[in-house]
This record gives sequence, structure tokens and C-alpha cells, in this order.
Amino acid sequence: MFQGSMVALITPMTASGQVDEAALEALVGFHLDNQTDAIVAVGTTGESATLSHEEHRYVLKRVVDIVDKKIPVIAGTGSNSTAEALELTTAAHKVGADAALLVAPYYNKPNQEGLYQHFKALADGVAIPQILYNVPGRTVSDILPDTVDRLASISNIVGIKEATGDLQRAAELIERCADRMDILSGDDPTAFELILLGGKGNISVTANVAPQLMHDICAAALAGDRETALNLDNKAKPLHQALFCDSNPIPVKWAMAKMGYGDINGIRLPLVPFDESLHAGLADAMLQLGINID
Repeated sequence: MFQGSMVALITPMTASGQVDEAALEALVGFHLDNQTDAIVAVGTTGESATLSHEEHRYVLKRVVDIVDKKIPVIAGTGSNSTAEALELTTAAHKVGADAALLVAPYYNKPNQEGLYQHFKALADGVAIPQILYNVPGRTVSDILPDTVDRLASISNIVGIKEATGDLQRAAELIERCADRMDILSGDDPTAFELILLGGKGNISVTANVAPQLMHDICAAALAGDRETALNLDNKAKPLHQALFCDSNPIPVKWAMAKMGYGDINGIRLPLVPFDESLHAGLADAMLQLGINID
């Protein structure tokens, strides 16, 4: 249902930490002009954890309105509270999002039956296509393949963002579930390999900074062209590495601010602005790709 390079969009902010409306509009336009295949709004990279519900709904509605059906918009609506996730997913459906991205509940550490019942309740509760999001490095909650297999039988659960970077796990999910749901990467350094295994795309942090390059990598992999995908990914590798030298989205928000989207200090506590000692490495990775920075 969704494929290619799907940007995990930052939420541009002013120096005081407020949503930068002008920068948000310009950023969405930047992606429409550079072949991003879908936009994931207010996910982890969009700082959903520190946006109020009002801000969450506002940013999502603005993205939906600006995109105006040109490409799909996927709303990050997950929570460790099933009731809260249901409320956010309902709101996303009402404003016209094309799908919801639902992270595994964090902190409260549900078992596999709890994960199944959580996602089933959301799928039963809101008639919108839903994508599971497995990122145990952040959530300490791993949606195991057996549970994914069970959830794949629910008609409006249409995909999973598998962000472990474990290609053996990805291959197992593709073998077991690809006939019923799309397997998507959530790990930029291994994304093209996952697509070549039979995955459908990548929900990407790097695509914020280099949308055309990430589109081209995914397109080559989807076409089965390993050589082209590998060559392009080798170009992107220094940027992949630099964007994860600190907790996401600290580096990518700095990079986007240097490109003119938001303020250099526009990030909310408990995250802090990008440490000056790391600036040169990320700036160099961007310059290698011909990305202009202030």
C-alpha cells in the first residue's frame, strides 16, 4: 500500500520551542519537490513525545492540507496508553491522514498478548490503514514475529516499520507476512538491503536532509537493481552515520536548521541542541553530498 522513501518528518521549531509554521510549510514543499514518496508526520523524529495533543493535531492537519493528496501522509499516533493512541488515531482519520503509524507501547513493557490486544483494539476502533512500528531500542518492547503474524490477519493493519536493523528478522517477516502486509525499514543504513529482500520501502530520518537521494536508493532497490542501490547508498553512508551520532532527532534538527527549516536551537527538553563538538562531522557529510548549509 505504501512504498519507497517515506520521510520521518521533523517538526520545525523556533528558538523558543514553538512550532515554526512557515518552516513547516516550506519543508513539506521541499519534499514534494524532491520525490519523497510519503510523509510521516508527528512520529518520533517529529517530537511527538513532547508535542501537546493540540499541537499534534495541528501539525498533522497542516501537513495533510499542504500535501493536498499529492503523496500519502502517515500520522504518528502511537502511545503507551491504548486509550490515548485511540484518541490520536481517531483525530488523524478525521483530518484526512492516509494511514497511522503506531509505535509499540513503551515503558509499561506489555507481553506479547498485551501487544496483540493493544494493536487489535486500535485496528477495531478506527477504520484507517495502520502500520505497526517496532523499535525496541527506544520502547523496550519488541513485537515478535509470531505476534506480527497474528496481527497481519487484521485487514486494516497494512504494514510494519521494522527498525531493529536486523535483516534476519526482516527476512522472517517478509517470508511469513509479506502477502498480507508491507514490511518497511525503519533503519536507514540497512534499508536498501531490506527492500531487496522483498520489503516495500523505508521510513527515513536521512530523507529529511537528502530526499532525492533516498528516493533514488529506494527506487533502485524496489526495481531489484542491487548495484545502483549499493552505489547510491555508499554515497549516503556518511550522512546516515552522522545523523545518528547523537539521539534522534537532535542531529537531524540541526541539519535542517542549517538548511533553513527551523531554528538551530528549536528542539524541546529533555532533548538539547546538537553539541558543537559534533557539528563538523555532520556538516562535512552534508557538504559531501552538495547540500548547502548556512
